Amino acid sequence: MTKPMTHETPGTTSDAPRLELIGISKSFPGVLANDNISLSVQPGEIHALLGENGAGKSTLVKMIYGIMPQDAGEMRWNGQPITISNPKAARRLGIGMVFQHFSLFEAMTVLENIALGMDAKIPARDLEARIVEVMKHYGLNLDPQRIVSTLSVGERQRIEIVRALLLNPKMLIMDEPTSVLTPQEVEQLFVVLRQLAGEGCSILYISHKLREIKALCSTATILRAGRVVETCDPAVETSRSMAEMMIGGSLKDIERGSQRSFDRQRLAVQNLSVPGEGPFGVALKNISFQARSGEIFGIAGVAGNGQNELLLALSGETPCESAEAITIDGVAVGTLGAKERRLKGVATVPEERNGHAAVPDFSLSDNTVLTARDRLGMVQAGLIGRGAPRRYASSVIETFDVKATGPGAMAESLSGGNLQKYIMGREIMQKPAVLIVSQPTWGVDAGAAAAIHQSLVDLAATGSAIVVISQDLDELLALCDTLAVINLGSLSRIMNVADADIEEIGLLMGGVHGDPDTKIKISEDVINAY
Repeated sequence: MTKPMTHETPGTTSDAPRLELIGISKSFPGVLANDNISLSVQPGEIHALLGENGAGKSTLVKMIYGIMPQDAGEMRWNGQPITISNPKAARRLGIGMVFQHFSLFEAMTVLENIALGMDAKIPARDLEARIVEVMKHYGLNLDPQRIVSTLSVGERQRIEIVRALLLNPKMLIMDEPTSVLTPQEVEQLFVVLRQLAGEGCSILYISHKLREIKALCSTATILRAGRVVETCDPAVETSRSMAEMMIGGSLKDIERGSQRSFDRQRLAVQNLSVPGEGPFGVALKNISFQARSGEIFGIAGVAGNGQNELLLALSGETPCESAEAITIDGVAVGTLGAKERRLKGVATVPEERNGHAAVPDFSLSDNTVLTARDRLGMVQAGLIGRGAPRRYASSVIETFDVKATGPGAMAESLSGGNLQKYIMGREIMQKPAVLIVSQPTWGVDAGAAAAIHQSLVDLAATGSAIVVISQDLDELLALCDTLAVINLGSLSRIMNVADADIEEIGLLMGGVHGDPDTKIKISEDVINAY
């Protein structure tokens, strides 16, 4: 057996920062990504790195982890100047990183995936013993012989964490670690991170969930446009104040009308069943719900539980066997394709921006034609006019504050957040009877997210019914009127958001349906983070 976990670094003074950055700068053609950034992380500190998309967070942590070199400035490790030439050098130094998107082979076991990520070759039996020891020490329950495809998203994240912990890190970088976790899994992660910090391991924590930052972190460095604009104590700040530091302005609240009512049924889904595609597809099983005029209906769930299959079925990209499985304003449309459903009043925004919601090498003007040509009369006598698409694209750019050179700009030239704003605007401004949107604020900053949320509320106020599919429980609780959880292709009971129980939602997201023996009590700070 190996020695008990320890994260102390011999030969260092207690007052030296674990990591210190002094004047770090990095530029790319036409972009100054990091501009003279200085910060320090102490031993045992959980330090948040916050900022809008494009603020420079990813570039900074890539340099710390050795993925790319800095152009200027100095890094110090325990008070000593260092150069981190590559990730292997970072790991030798004691820096581990858990990425937002996991690098796992689904057909292989937990043990095999961890072995592939190790710098040194270790006999399988010895590696398995070390894995079991680490998991026992940190309370990470996982069978090393399980096939990855059978694991939940939270369990898959544990693989990445265990792989990093096997290196006995002195610093752990976490990139959006809770973006696809249930509240219960968030609680388990917080327990591990606090234990690591208590043992002296420094943690650099990147997240857009500011209430989680308040619950977990002792210091936050805030970046804006590649520069450090503030260092604060999250415990004495509010989520709003930190968001306003990030965007450099006031954050608007969602404004809802005082006299809100849900009138007629606009979308009805009844016993919708669709087979899963491919070896890892998720079959939809007897999905039933309705969305009324003026209502925003939310569908929560951990990624990979049938969300994409549901959007394809609702949009018409995957027609149903029964026409009555989906009705729009009383008209059965289940067997109709996507074009026919759009003519009936449906608009959709899929999760994948490039290649699904937009064609990267088409102009913004041409991308409007893809979904608005029939509803907005862009085709005359079989020909697509140039004026109408350009005018509509210009209107979307102006209304949704899209940073682009104009309607002739290629979609691929926009940042991810600006392309998302454009796609959302393109669909919302068509004033559909029913809007189905997956991950509406994926990859956009706090200010843009607030604007998108307001535009959805405003659209609902005109009488549209809106279905929001999102992995962000914060977003759904703030935006929606009613809510259900999708898990393994099945939909839970429908809840009013005002009366929703966070613990129950978390259990449903994790696949637990009322079994008291499998319930995990969530601590107050995680509940308050929602």
